[in-house]
Amino acid sequence: TWGGPPLTPKAGKNRLHFDLAPPVHGDQQAEVARLTSLGATRIDIGQVDVDSVVLADPDDNEFCVLGPR
Repeated sequence: TWGGPPLTPKAGKNRLHFDLAPPVHGDQQAEVARLTSLGATRIDIGQVDVDSVVLADPDDNEFCVLGPR
C-alpha cells in the first residue's frame, strides 16, 4: 500500500506532476500493471494522441508513465 488514506481530499491542480520513464526497451504496459497492482488507478484527463498513460496514486496525485523512447 501507499501508506494510508489521504490526510485531506485533493482540491485543485497538482503542484507537481511526475513523468515516469520505463528503462530503454522497457515495457510501458508492464510498468502500468505493476503500479496499478500497488494501488494506482488509470484516469482520463482528456489527452489524445499521446503515448503516455495517466495514473493517479491513492491520494489522487496524477502522474504519467511515458511510452517507448
